[in-house]
Amino acid sequence: MQEPKSMGVVTPQYVQIVKPLQLKSGYVLDSYHLVYETYGQLNAARSNAVLICHALSGNHHVAGIYADKEKSSGWWDNMVGPGKPIDTDRFFVIGVNNLGGCHGSTGPASIDTRTGKPYGASFPMVTVEDWVETQAQLADHLGIEQFAAVVGGSLGGMQALQWTLDYPERVRHAVVVAAAAKLTAQNIAFNDVARQAIMTDQEFYGGNFYAYDTLPRRGLRLARMLGHITYLSDDSMAAKFGRSLRKGELSFGFDVEFEIESYLRYQGDKFADLFDANTYLLMTKALDYFNPADSYNGDLSAAFRVAMANFLIVSFTSDWRFSPERSREIVKALLDNKINVSYAEVTTTHGHDSFLMEAPYYHQLVRAYMDNISI
Repeated sequence: MQEPKSMGVVTPQYVQIVKPLQLKSGYVLDSYHLVYETYGQLNAARSNAVLICHALSGNHHVAGIYADKEKSSGWWDNMVGPGKPIDTDRFFVIGVNNLGGCHGSTGPASIDTRTGKPYGASFPMVTVEDWVETQAQLADHLGIEQFAAVVGGSLGGMQALQWTLDYPERVRHAVVVAAAAKLTAQNIAFNDVARQAIMTDQEFYGGNFYAYDTLPRRGLRLARMLGHITYLSDDSMAAKFGRSLRKGELSFGFDVEFEIESYLRYQGDKFADLFDANTYLLMTKALDYFNPADSYNGDLSAAFRVAMANFLIVSFTSDWRFSPERSREIVKALLDNKINVSYAEVTTTHGHDSFLMEAPYYHQLVRAYMDNISI
């Protein structure tokens, strides 16, 4: 087998959707734009398209690099590319920044044509169902009637699940990694604490901080630090940092002393300069709201009666944020409907972030599954 190659230089693309979009909240967007990237070639039958759905802090830049940024690899570059598990020599892969995002698609920082100012706090709530609808509009624009697969990890996996419910005839396979059919109360609690950190920042200004030429950096920083702790496992933090001291001895103060403190503050600072606070609020609320069984009196099996796709469900033993039990709930609902499903519970130490890592067994099983998809 040839060594996987880099996707190379990629370029974002933009599409303006002029069809009005009624969101689940009831709000109607007259039009919106999406930024996306594509990798590989769409075949003549248009049967080899794969949609990658991003997680909370992800975006359209899934693989490859940008010409003007040397260190700009896509967030899933180890998974998508020539000869990689999602092989762009076989598949035409699409990554899209979701509506409400902060990397080019219409979102809170975009200009509201009605006011000539950024939407800010007035940008409507968006849900996983809304994102699937906009992704379907993008597929229509690209002339893709059916996806060979819809793939996603974490919040992206929720979108893959929703695709099989909203457009069952347009998805042949769904690859759902480190996801859940609904958040636990603990997960909702973590999200609310993160939102409160942002909303109580004095620089937030009720979500309209753009008008004050400032950013709620402190709140975003704290939200990211909290989130990052939940994405890692105790074992991974112990192995990487332990109780190592930055200066080799205690300073008996409240400045950074332990390496783990330094790491979290670095991650928080970096995130605060790259991500929009209002987008963070919207994305975490979309996570909270997701619950396909809600319309079926809590019966997840009933919710999946319409699904027609084949499924690969993957969980990780060290993921306590989206534990294997949550994935097994999805598997049971699928089996109750006699739907073809493959399930793998991968032993790792990286916690929820395992879905982003290049764990050999994990990548091998995704590769094996994707290789068996006929195009």
